[in-house]
Amino acid sequence: MTRHSHTPASLDTLIRRHEASWLAYCRHDFVRQLAAGALPAAAFRHYLKQDYLFLIHFARAWGLAVYKSRDIGELRQGCDSLKAIVDLEMQLHVDYCRQWGIPETELAELPEATQTMAYTRYVLDAGLRGDLLDLHVALAPCLIGYADIALWLRDQPFTVQGAGNPYASWLDMYAGEEFQAAADQERRWLDARLAEQSPRRLDELARLFHDATRLEIDFWQMGLDAA
Repeated sequence: MTRHSHTPASLDTLIRRHEASWLAYCRHDFVRQLAAGALPAAAFRHYLKQDYLFLIHFARAWGLAVYKSRDIGELRQGCDSLKAIVDLEMQLHVDYCRQWGIPETELAELPEATQTMAYTRYVLDAGLRGDLLDLHVALAPCLIGYADIALWLRDQPFTVQGAGNPYASWLDMYAGEEFQAAADQERRWLDARLAEQSPRRLDELARLFHDATRLEIDFWQMGLDAA
């Protein structure tokens, strides 16, 4: 088993332990239909609305990361991520939703889907009861997963590129250099810290990662079920 290997643990260690769930998330029918341009518009709109609410709690999680930081490097990392979401990503998301006929006034009054509640509160609880590494591991399926999904979809024969796909801009954003660089930076941060953990601690983090991945699966399915 991985825990007996002399190879240092990494994010890939957590992924391999729960590969079936990871693939169920990264190869979900929601993203397959999205890449093919076949996803019902109602499914995508529902996902966009709930993703707006997710971003709000994602920002809260990075605010918690600031609080949980132990040195100036971690403090800056958390602060930069928080500012990026609040000052940039939220407005980009609002603008994108507007292109899909969803005004900001509607976003401000949205009820949270149970899947959104379950996922975001799980992440925040993981950070509150654990340390900074727990929080990063709980957030990893989102940041790392979206990056992996976008690169995988880019190379699939069923993916429709360009103007023929109404979701092409979504694919381009997550396959783009800026998002991929952010995901790579987070992966390297996680790899460095996971390599230092004991087998028992890795077991705890693997369960945390698995639960967050399962909640990501539910988030995709929520979109499909809304169509």
